[in-house]
Amino acid sequence: MTQFINIALPKGRLGEKVYAIFEAVGYGCPSILNNNRKLIFENEENCVRYFWVKPSDVAIYVERGAADLGVAGKDILLEYRPDVYELLDLDVGKCRMCVAAQKGFRDDLDRTLRVATKFSKVAKDFYAGQSREIDIIKLNGSIELAPILGLSDVIVDIVETGTTLRENDLEVVETITGISARLIANKVSHKFKYEEISRLAARVAGYIKEGAMR
Repeated sequence: MTQFINIALPKGRLGEKVYAIFEAVGYGCPSILNNNRKLIFENEENCVRYFWVKPSDVAIYVERGAADLGVAGKDILLEYRPDVYELLDLDVGKCRMCVAAQKGFRDDLDRTLRVATKFSKVAKDFYAGQSREIDIIKLNGSIELAPILGLSDVIVDIVETGTTLRENDLEVVETITGISARLIANKVSHKFKYEEISRLAARVAGYIKEGAMR
């Protein structure tokens, strides 16, 4: 008997884009498009159940088994390192993880570099690879303010268009890695619902490949 697949979708534009992909490959759930406050939607015909969660929480739902599958940004996976399988790059939600600073900034290697970020682990790993001594300043919002007000020398943050940086006289100094949305799976679910999950992942992979070839 076919089992239901539980899928955690990130709230917002990214989640809507990803749902459109699932719908296109035969895993639609019409009720999800209704304008209401429901959080869980299921389609018995397609044996799929979706629920909306905060983007940064998707990996937790998947890791803990509340969801079989989920869609999370690579930034979240790099920072929180959940114990999940990363199945596919969905090729949406593209941006970059970058180091940025005020224009004209020059790193003084004789002193500790002050780095403002909400991605502490990513920043530590990046600078450890350069054997650079840093002081992490953990912030949760308006990261761009830190170098402007002298709180930090640089920031490590996600850059999509670069408009916010330019408007605040900041610029990208280095690109750490590319970021995009990834399809992730709970390890136990992947074992016990292997057939269903593999079928869905294969359809999504084929859809993405077709789109890239157009």
